[in-house]
Amino acid sequence: MVKEMRKVAAQCLLMHDVDKKIAGVRMLARQWANQEINLDSSEAIENINQPGRPEQPRLVRANKMPRRGFGTVAGRAIMMHAIAHIEFNAINLALDAVCRFTNMPEAYYNDWLQVAAEEAYHFELIRAHLRHLGADYGDYEAHGGLWEMCEKTAHDVLARMALVPRVLEARGLDVTPGIQKKLAQAGDDNAVSILDIILRDEIGHVAIGNHWFRYCCEKRGMESVATFTELLAEYYPKGLMGPYNMVAREQAGFSRREMDLLMRMPTS
Repeated sequence: MVKEMRKVAAQCLLMHDVDKKIAGVRMLARQWANQEINLDSSEAIENINQPGRPEQPRLVRANKMPRRGFGTVAGRAIMMHAIAHIEFNAINLALDAVCRFTNMPEAYYNDWLQVAAEEAYHFELIRAHLRHLGADYGDYEAHGGLWEMCEKTAHDVLARMALVPRVLEARGLDVTPGIQKKLAQAGDDNAVSILDIILRDEIGHVAIGNHWFRYCCEKRGMESVATFTELLAEYYPKGLMGPYNMVAREQAGFSRREMDLLMRMPTS
């Protein structure tokens, strides 16, 4: 039986069955917390180009996704399905951060395993509400944009920390309050409460990304804001999506200089 944390994380990452993946993440987190499993941060693990995922949902380009209205149960189901897919991808992104990158401090692996476990919890919350609405994960199409950035940053932990938690996950901080407002107007208070939990935890996840991005910059003698600016210019030449939830971003540890930078950037 494998007893090394990063190797087990890789096994979970490759699991196609949703329930088995979630159970695997929970077991790994429990084993790690109980010191039943060790960590070898020096050994490179064979690259995983594609994570395990179920046959459904069918992946399509983002512009081919169905419209997400809020006025009907079916429309809200499509929205909650989209969020469930984001959370499922977030499990894989966190697992990949654990198993892909070597020679980081133990706290780094602990943090991203915690993120994976919390993302699995979020997925289950959303999936339960989706079932309450008469649907399930896989019933609608979804897109694979989140994993694309994982592939683009697979070569460098600094780029990964800069662009996945600090850009993609931080985007969730920006859009969640607006989604909650529309759900509240539709009378779906349960969904609003679920998103309260997710927003709280996602602030923590972005904070983890901020911490490890700055750690990587410091280790390499690089100034963090200038490095972030360069990476944004390289990977997002058309700018980022706005507007920004500055309150949540500040809670997640974005500095005033970084938020000023975002406000000056063109928005796509």
